[in-house]
Amino acid sequence: MTNPTEILPGVIFYSYLSRQRKDKVAFLEHNTLVLQVSGRFSLETATEKISMGAGEMLLIQKNQLGEITKTPLDGEDYQTIVISLHEDLLRTIALEEQVETGHKYSGPQNVLVPVNDFLRAFFQSVVPYVRNPDEAITERLGILKVKEAVHLLMHAMPELEEMLFDFSEPYKMDLEKFMHSNFHYNIPVEKFARLTGRSLAGFKRDFQRIFGMAPRHWLQERRLAEARHLIESRNKKPSAIYLDLGFESLSHFSHSFKKRFGKAPTEWLL
Repeated sequence: MTNPTEILPGVIFYSYLSRQRKDKVAFLEHNTLVLQVSGRFSLETATEKISMGAGEMLLIQKNQLGEITKTPLDGEDYQTIVISLHEDLLRTIALEEQVETGHKYSGPQNVLVPVNDFLRAFFQSVVPYVRNPDEAITERLGILKVKEAVHLLMHAMPELEEMLFDFSEPYKMDLEKFMHSNFHYNIPVEKFARLTGRSLAGFKRDFQRIFGMAPRHWLQERRLAEARHLIESRNKKPSAIYLDLGFESLSHFSHSFKKRFGKAPTEWLL
């Protein structure tokens, strides 16, 4: 079985692991509901760390950068069901239910949802599909399950309506603070622009004004400076940090490090 398995492509996923895994998620584009079957799920963003165990549910707000750690516990494997709540489907639900939209959500970005009998029954109704991946779920049935999840979330926590149906553009945020908190994510400059509430041209213009250089150049310099700090001050091995700092390969990291500082990163450990 692949990990994760797509039960409904792009919408419903099932993840199974027998050993710990850390995913540098990068860009969480859609509102996402995570149903934990077994093991421990942890999400770390620039501002918070949240985790949950078997039987718990977490609603993650769209447009975030984060890292997910999946941990099997003693005597059980890691299993989770993930439902991606795409904006086009949420817009359809808003029209069908005449939900008033246009409000900017200002509550917590990640919410542990209290599980009631209705959500527990919904959870049980999804499990057969993920445990029988050869029997493909039809798109229509899959969409109905997602719609059911949205209605049950609003029933359990009516205040989540503002998060789910917030279709506004991100507000223009503090670019300097955001970049220093999130420089290690390996995502395109276009995504950084979107997350800070700017057009690409506006992002580049503001970036040049604040940092005095182009975004890609600053990102490379910032990541290499952090790498040198971790190697020199914390004796971290290059192979243990290059992915966490946004480099795609160890060879690329080593080449860039040597070009910037005159010595290969392993030489700084001696």
